[in-house]
Amino acid sequence: MIFGIRAVIEAAEAGKDIDKVLVKRGLQGNLFKELQQVLRTHEIPLQKVPVERLNRITQKNHQGVIAYMSPITYQRLDQLVPLLYEKGRNPFILVLDGITDVRNFGAIARTCEVAGVDAIVIPARGSVSVNADAIKTSAGALLRIPVCREKNLKEAIVFLKNSGIKVVVADEKAEKNYTESDFLLPTAIVMGAEDKGVSTEILRICDEWIGIPQFGTIGSLNVSVAAGILIYEVIRQRNKE
Repeated sequence: MIFGIRAVIEAAEAGKDIDKVLVKRGLQGNLFKELQQVLRTHEIPLQKVPVERLNRITQKNHQGVIAYMSPITYQRLDQLVPLLYEKGRNPFILVLDGITDVRNFGAIARTCEVAGVDAIVIPARGSVSVNADAIKTSAGALLRIPVCREKNLKEAIVFLKNSGIKVVVADEKAEKNYTESDFLLPTAIVMGAEDKGVSTEILRICDEWIGIPQFGTIGSLNVSVAAGILIYEVIRQRNKE
């Protein structure tokens, strides 16, 4: 962690990988305005919290600002995708929309790494991030697989589509069975949180909706289990080919 406004500004401007910044509610002043601008420029999430939370984290003079350093370097999607094509890869990317449970995130990442998924995409806000707990849950997979943290997930998906990647969304209301989708094409699968699913604006722009058959009475599968089923359907189709 880094404490203090000036220290966080300097770390961000030096290109350090900052996961998120906690700021005391009501914090004002020119230096704080400068901090906000720097964080916006570098697309670093800022979260306003009560001062009591900051005091529980540290007794040092934090000046109302604490930054958590990221244990990994997030990749840029617009640089990663062209590189995959240059390497002759058939891109396979997993997009997570609003996943907040770190255990599910770690389990998904572990499956992705084992199955050879090329990258995981997460939004900068309203989502899990790569922290120590996530890395532990993933059995270290998050240290090995590229993770892209995008400021605007909708724009990221549009970029994938414009790059020749079919964007498929998993939705329990979908009429198409997941085994009927053609995963031999460059593919990105979008998974949403169990309680809310994929956001409406993302659903609207995806190329295809797919579902996993359910025969019981429980409303949905655990998202990490559902992700594993879909990931290995891609692997099955591609290995068969």
